Amino acid sequence: MQREASLPAVAVPSPGAPPASGSARPAPVIAWLAARPRLLALATGLAAAAGFQPLGLWPLALAAMATFAALAAASRSPREAALLGWLFGLTHFTFGNSWIATAFTHQAQMPAMLGWLAVPLLALYLAIYPALAALGARALAGRGLTPAFALAFAGCWTLAEWMRATVFTGYAWNPFAMVLLGPFDRPGLAALSPWLGTYALSGLAVLVASGLALVATRRRWASLTIATALLAIGMLLPAGPAREGHTAFTLVQPNLPQHRLNNPLYYEANTARLMRLSAPAATGGRRLVLWPESGLADYLRPGYPQRYYDQMTALGDPAFARRRLARAIGPGGLLMTGAVDLEIADGRAIGAYNAVTVIDDAGEIVGGYAKAHLVPYGEYLPLRPLLEPLGLSRLVPGAIDFLPGPGPRTLDLGSYGQAGVQICYEIIFSGEVVEGSWLRGGTRPELIFNPSNDGWFGASGPPQHLAQARMRAIEEGLPVLRSTTTGISAVIDARGVVRAHLPMDRAGRIDGKVPPAHAPTPFALLGPLLTLGWVAVFLAAAGLAYARGQRTDARPDDAGSVAALRQP
Repeated sequence: MQREASLPAVAVPSPGAPPASGSARPAPVIAWLAARPRLLALATGLAAAAGFQPLGLWPLALAAMATFAALAAASRSPREAALLGWLFGLTHFTFGNSWIATAFTHQAQMPAMLGWLAVPLLALYLAIYPALAALGARALAGRGLTPAFALAFAGCWTLAEWMRATVFTGYAWNPFAMVLLGPFDRPGLAALSPWLGTYALSGLAVLVASGLALVATRRRWASLTIATALLAIGMLLPAGPAREGHTAFTLVQPNLPQHRLNNPLYYEANTARLMRLSAPAATGGRRLVLWPESGLADYLRPGYPQRYYDQMTALGDPAFARRRLARAIGPGGLLMTGAVDLEIADGRAIGAYNAVTVIDDAGEIVGGYAKAHLVPYGEYLPLRPLLEPLGLSRLVPGAIDFLPGPGPRTLDLGSYGQAGVQICYEIIFSGEVVEGSWLRGGTRPELIFNPSNDGWFGASGPPQHLAQARMRAIEEGLPVLRSTTTGISAVIDARGVVRAHLPMDRAGRIDGKVPPAHAPTPFALLGPLLTLGWVAVFLAAAGLAYARGQRTDARPDDAGSVAALRQP
């Protein structure tokens, strides 16, 4: 459905000319930017990223996306729309991913300056996806900001975000839907994600922004005011009273900065801090004890060559290491801790697993999970034979790469319930975090445990990571418990509300009862099929709107409501 729809008639006075009678002179900055669409695309991409945490300026983000939608719709060709989308994405992802540069300051084998190059280099690739969304919408709906363009843009943006999370192992960080997530005590418009999924919620955010731009260009100020007020109300609706479950837990944040985690001189002290923070209450009783990723250096599983235990494990004995953890959690405790497991062949380690190990109060291993969605260049080095001679390394210390586990699994913890595990980065992938679904089959968990080490990522990475964990809780209808090395650790209920948290750079613990799970949501059942279904809905609606627009343009201009807004 391609045609060249005409643009809304917007008069931009020439430099030095007086304003037309009855009109207001546009602000100088706005007029200057409007005459430079490529620069405006860069500016809107930057402003749209301000909607992510820790800034959370969602009105600015929606206004920026509205401006970009109008800009893409006004482009002279689909090719120009793609270029504008790429420029938008360049600043959008550079600003949103700036925390990545901090990770390079913790890796002595690579210069810190490389991090500031890595961020824009990654953005050069990620910007392809906004470019594809703008290209698709402009090609399908023609030129001009119309309802058909707004709907086509929503559908193409949804599809582009799903592709970004899938292609080349995927990079799902900061989908645009995150700007609709409310403050800690309320879900905001992200409450719609059980029926949409995150990527379709991004499409809805784009549709809302495009609709606001359409109303503004047609100067329907009353409608714009009402729409803006409804958005604000939706973002601030209360979540309702908390509900408490039955399983007790202790969630630990030891505040172990990176220089302590990676230094063998601190291994024993780190473990001692974790154990001290996990001491049972005076009343004792059954409870889950949750420790973060990376905090424990001990190898806990038997069967490795002794030299590995001698290097890392208390007294060189994994059984002793497990028994002392059991004593720390006390009778009735069940520990879920981040750990590293080794893959041994011919008497040497050929790989490692970023794992969670479950230990009961007798010091026995009763379950485990290995991280499946690894971070390229973080936990493994792609094309190692080519890149390592150039001096490149992965960010996590060590000479061997991590190996992927089998994917989402539900751990049967007996009387403690059913637990899903997503380690660190895995929690950001919509539709890939639990085993039990109509697509995958398997057992649906009652909670998701998300151990993480966010100490790599400066000030902006941890709040963004927490926000994405909240989104998983909402769309899956499951509580998420996050234990991190340095913060932000949190207890998130099935509505995405943060019921308790520990701020960054503070040691502490949270005690409570695991919030109850909701019934499986539509997204929990359908996953990516629901996302792609919404793509079809958006694009089908765009086709209907396009056809209706053609019929309207073909009628005599007796009302003047549409033709008056178009140039011949």
